[in-house]
Amino acid sequence: MATIDNKNFAYDEMMTHIPLCSHNNIKKVLIVGEISEEFEIEIDKHKIEEVVYTNELNIDDTFDIILYNKQVKSQEELILLDRLLEPSKGILCTQSIGVRKDIESFKENLKLIANRFWITMPFSFGHTTLIFASKKFHPQANIVLQVSDMLEDCNYYNTELHNAAFVFPTYITKALTGIAKR
Repeated sequence: MATIDNKNFAYDEMMTHIPLCSHNNIKKVLIVGEISEEFEIEIDKHKIEEVVYTNELNIDDTFDIILYNKQVKSQEELILLDRLLEPSKGILCTQSIGVRKDIESFKENLKLIANRFWITMPFSFGHTTLIFASKKFHPQANIVLQVSDMLEDCNYYNTELHNAAFVFPTYITKALTGIAKR
């Protein structure tokens, strides 16, 4: 049975497992920003050929998934991230301002990201909102159950929460209609 020693277990698990359980052939993952040892443990639960940890975007390579432990704040920053993603099926998962905290700022952040991706969906857990952006894979329709159902020692993540994280109250769903790409 898992123990809850990590105070950020919900973030660590949802930031890693939602995108990593939504892609069926992960070879390379880029993780940008400060992370904890526990975050790395969650990454290690997946079979990935190469994981690169950095605080910079000046890398000359492409990745199947980018976990961006920051908020995308400008078009220039998004272009740099997009350049690092595999062009036909890359996934970006990034932090955002809480949708319930400031819906107008959230909508602007979502619009910025949605301009470059086929699927752009916010997901929430606790008081945290992240954005899942993909060139091909849908986080609910393409969930890899052989991975999500078999993850061990999770304190928060499970397949049902994976799907439920994308469900919002009606007032938020209506406010994001035309911006979120499902």
